[in-house]
Amino acid sequence: MTTAYEIVKAHYDANERKDIEGMLAVLADDVQWTEMDGFPCRGTYVGPKAVLENVFIPLGGAWDDYTFTLERLLDAGNEVVAVGNYTATHKKTGKAMNVRVVHVWGVSDGKVRRFEQFTDTLRVAEAMS
Repeated sequence: MTTAYEIVKAHYDANERKDIEGMLAVLADDVQWTEMDGFPCRGTYVGPKAVLENVFIPLGGAWDDYTFTLERLLDAGNEVVAVGNYTATHKKTGKAMNVRVVHVWGVSDGKVRRFEQFTDTLRVAEAMS
């Protein structure tokens, strides 16, 4: 049986390959994906299609070289915590960002059921203005 850690790691491995389909493949049909208040894509989105349309596509449209770099992946059973950095350059302002981020994942029945992002939204907003 695939562990929660392995499922989340598969998402980040797909991210490194720029494989959107692979990133979405580990998400449950009813995944609850939450981007932090103050972040450009703030809100909670339900389902892989909503995550694609409200998070991945808008971020790629607004930023050049938008990247999440994984530093640590912590195994807590059905919960997984990722620590890393977002880096990108905002297309309209030309300003770069490099911000710390934590992702908290909830996994059950072989799929991601819950995702929550925590990041320095002030630094992101500064790059956008």
